[in-house]
Amino acid sequence: MHWGKVFYIFFTLMSLTTSAAFLYEESLVALFIAGSVNVISTIMKIGVRNILSAELLAGSLVADLHLIPAFFALKFYENHAFATGLVIGAVIANLYTIIISIVESSKEKADF
Repeated sequence: MHWGKVFYIFFTLMSLTTSAAFLYEESLVALFIAGSVNVISTIMKIGVRNILSAELLAGSLVADLHLIPAFFALKFYENHAFATGLVIGAVIANLYTIIISIVESSKEKADF
């Protein structure tokens, strides 16, 4: 088992689920946790050298660039609608990275 891959898939899934948790309970703490987990996920993907690593990193960066502004929009402007829209964008980006991870895993298994 490749533990590095386990951890970055774990943090990718955590990014998705914590973002979804914000959509269920719109709180600043939930949004902070979602953003923090997503940044950790992005950092873990920086050193990955796989077939689709650029696509994985790009999807994670897109989610970061949705969650960070969403946090500031909610914290300083109390704009729940805008923050929710940005979090939905982050959820879509995280779904994209999960799909890319599945495609990548299927390509790796086909090589053996």
